[in-house]
Amino acid sequence: MPPASPVPVQPVLRACLHLLVLALLALTAVRAISGSPAHAGAAVTTAVAVALIYVTGTALPPVRRSSAAAAGWLTVLGAGWLVLLYWTPDGIWLAFPLFFLQLHLLPTRWGLTAVVTTTVAAIAGFAWHQDGLTAPMVVGPVLGAAVAVATVLGYQTLYRESEARRALIGELTAARADLAAAEHAGGVLAERERVAREIHDTLAQGLSSIQLLLRAAERALPGRPDSALAHVQQAGQAAADNLAEARRFVRNWTPPGLEVAGSLPAALEALCASTAEASGLAVHATISGTPIQLPTTQETALLRIAQAACANAVQHGRPSRIALTLSYMGSDVALDVVDDGAGFDPGLVAPPGQGPDGTGYGLAAMRTRAHALQGTLVVESAPGRGTAVAATLPVHAGSETDVPA
Repeated sequence: MPPASPVPVQPVLRACLHLLVLALLALTAVRAISGSPAHAGAAVTTAVAVALIYVTGTALPPVRRSSAAAAGWLTVLGAGWLVLLYWTPDGIWLAFPLFFLQLHLLPTRWGLTAVVTTTVAAIAGFAWHQDGLTAPMVVGPVLGAAVAVATVLGYQTLYRESEARRALIGELTAARADLAAAEHAGGVLAERERVAREIHDTLAQGLSSIQLLLRAAERALPGRPDSALAHVQQAGQAAADNLAEARRFVRNWTPPGLEVAGSLPAALEALCASTAEASGLAVHATISGTPIQLPTTQETALLRIAQAACANAVQHGRPSRIALTLSYMGSDVALDVVDDGAGFDPGLVAPPGQGPDGTGYGLAAMRTRAHALQGTLVVESAPGRGTAVAATLPVHAGSETDVPA
C-alpha cells in the first residue's frame, strides 16, 4: 500500500496487502486457464497488466506523496480490475483488497463512495457471469465491504487516539519539566533569601558589634588607655565568636550560642551578657513558664530574632536598657524584645537593602523567620517611645518535653 494514506500503515500490514493482491491475481489467472480455455489468454493478460499497474503504483514517488496521484492510480487500477472481471468471475476476489486501498488512500467520504461503487460493480459483474442475481451474490461483496470499512475506520480511530495520547504525554512531560524548573528556581531564590538572613543575623551583626567596640576604643584614646584596651579585647573576642559563627554557619547552620549554652534560655542569657558587655547597656533576660525542648529550627529562629532585635536596638535606638522575655505558654512560645530607645515609625522602614549603607534586612529577616515556622512577628514602635518586637511560634506536640530551666 502506498504511504500516501493520511493515517500511516504498519509495514507488515502493507506487505500483507501486497502479497494478498498478487496472490489473488495469480489464483485468478490459474483458474482462468483451468476453467475457461476460451478466455484464458485474455484473463491471464489482464491479470498480468493489473499486477504491473499495482506494482508500478506502489513504486512511483508521486503516488506515495500525492493524494491526487493516488486517486488517479486507483482509477487506473479499478479500470483494469473491471476488465479482469469482464473476462472471469474470479476477478471479484480482488474487490476485497481494493476496499482497503480506497479507504486508506482517499478521504473518508470519497473512500466510502469508491467502496460502494466497487461493491455494486462486483455484484453486477458476478451476476452477469452467472446469468442471474441471487442473495449470496449480494451478501458476499456487501459483507466484505462492511468488514473492510469497519476495520479501516477502527484502525484510523485508534491511530488518532494514540496520536492524541502521545501529544498529551508530550505536553505533560513539558509541563513537568517547566514545573521542575520553576521549583528549582524558587528553591534557589528561597535558599538565597535564607543565606542572606543568616549572614545578616550572624556575620553582619558581629561585624557591627566589632565596629562599635573599635569606635569606643578610639574615643577612649589617648586619655583612657585601659578602657580602650578593654574595648579592643572585647572586639577581639567578638571577632573570635564571629569566626566561630561563620564556621558553624558553613557546617550546619546551628548557632554556636545554642551549641555552647545547651538550651535557648541559656543562649539568651549569654546574648544579654555579651550585648551588655559590648554596648554598656543594661540588658536582661526573663524566662516565663516551664521551659521545654523546642525543635532546633524554632530555637535557632528565636535566637536569631533576639540577636537581630538587640543589634537593631543598640545600633539605631540608642536605649538605656533592653529587656528580653521568653514565655512558654503551652501551645505557643513567645519572645519579646523591648527597649526604651528613640523608636521609629514602622510604616517608614526602608525595604530590604534600601536603607542607609545597604541596610534594611533586619525586620524583613525576622518576619520571614517567624512566618517560615507558621508563627507571627509584631513590631510596635513610635518616635521617642522605644520599640517592642514580639515573635510567637506554635509549639508542636512532639516538642513538648520539659527540660530543666
